[in-house]
Parts: sequence; C-alpha cells; structure tokens
Amino acid sequence: MAITKSRRLELRTDQSTDELITEAAELLHVTKSAFVTDAARQAAQKVISRSEVTLMAPEVFDVMMASLDVPDESTELAALSKLPRLIGR
Repeated sequence: MAITKSRRLELRTDQSTDELITEAAELLHVTKSAFVTDAARQAAQKVISRSEVTLMAPEVFDVMMASLDVPDESTELAALSKLPRLIGR
C-alpha cells in the first residue's frame, strides 16, 4: 500500500548546501525531496534512539545496582505496608 504524502516541509539553505544535496540525490537516483526526507528521518531516529539509552561509567552503574539492594529507611512506607489490603488475591 502506497503512503499518501500530505505534509509539506520547506527549508531555506545556502547555494553550496543545495548543490551538495542535489549532487548526492542524483548519485542515488532519487529526488532531492526523497533524499532530504530520508536523511532527516535517519537523523531523527538516531536522536530518539539515543534518548532512550542512559550511558554511565561502569563504576557508577555498579554503585547504582548495589544501592537497589539496600532498603530505604522510611517510616511512612513501613506504616503504609501495615494497612489492610483493599484488593484481595
């Protein structure tokens, strides 16, 4: 099924960038619109993928993981855990 293209994206650029895009599109035998759309899609996917990953030093990761095994001292949570359950099993 063909995708209906109904959105329009306009941009301003300098002559050298326009010529560069034109040359690249011609080398790939695609339109400038298809070339720019594909490049923008790839860049957007890369940015989104990076935002979904948290990078940290191994030492920081080890400290974080070890902290998960240490319970917090919270009198409020202890009190809440002793309340009767509203939902039975």
